[in-house]
Amino acid sequence: MKPINIFEDLKNNAYPGRGIVIGKSADGLHAVTAYFIMGRSVNSRNRVFVAEGDNLRTQAHDPMLLTDPSLVIYYPVRTFEGGMIVTNGDQTDTIYDLLHSPEACTPGGCFIRALRTRTFEPDPPLFTPRISGIIELADGDFSYRLSILKSTDGDPAAAQRQFFDYDPLPGLGHFIHTYKRDGDPVPSFEGEPKPVTIAGDIDSFANTLWESLNEDNKVSLFVRYVNLQTRSFETRILNKNK
Repeated sequence: MKPINIFEDLKNNAYPGRGIVIGKSADGLHAVTAYFIMGRSVNSRNRVFVAEGDNLRTQAHDPMLLTDPSLVIYYPVRTFEGGMIVTNGDQTDTIYDLLHSPEACTPGGCFIRALRTRTFEPDPPLFTPRISGIIELADGDFSYRLSILKSTDGDPAAAQRQFFDYDPLPGLGHFIHTYKRDGDPVPSFEGEPKPVTIAGDIDSFANTLWESLNEDNKVSLFVRYVNLQTRSFETRILNKNK
């Protein structure tokens, strides 16, 4: 499948929900990760991204408006020696904890094993998919995986756990999001992650991505470029709630 323009894809979709992009910069020098959240309810929109060391957490913008923290307050990003985890929920901690447990598994193996213990979110009638990604840095390059845990045709008794494994190419990324489009209820994402073009430096990529998200529904955006030679990184965080 030919890579699509992620900015045009987002402009034509008022509510993709939460989304993860992982890929390699066009110059081949950086691992690129983006994660955004959107919301339609007061509880979902009442959030900001906050950096905590090298990690990222969500936080209530106005604590007085927070009604249910269980599915909106979590660590979307956690780093580990040699890589990074990014997800749309507390499965970040499930993966991170297994990576740091006495059990022996590679980061990619831990990623799959941890997510096999989880399922979609308990938020009927949506049963929002859990989307996750992991980057493994090695020898001046990296590999990455994406996953989606979703219900089978909205059946709360049946989960589908899908995993995708990628070798990176310059200027190419893969994009997965929770909802196919807006609706009532919103339909879950279908198919494989979308191949997308990765272009520009961190500021142009982050700013154009932010501008492409629906103005009413967008909440927060995180973008990180990791230098594959030095493993140093730059991060941009954009919040609608100032």
